[in-house]
Amino acid sequence: MKLTKDMTIGEILRMKEGAAEILMGFQMGCIGCPSSQAETIEEAAMIHGLNADEIIEALNNN
Repeated sequence: MKLTKDMTIGEILRMKEGAAEILMGFQMGCIGCPSSQAETIEEAAMIHGLNADEIIEALNNN
């Protein structure tokens, strides 16, 4: 299944093995945050000043 930027961080962590390490590589410490269950990758990227497309590409290619 292809991951998309409108998926929540929680969904991605449950679906993709190694996602936590990839997200941490982008300095996204939000993986342990309670809001990660409802916050999308796109929303988190915006908050952290990151490019959501780059994050999704990394998640889908690893």
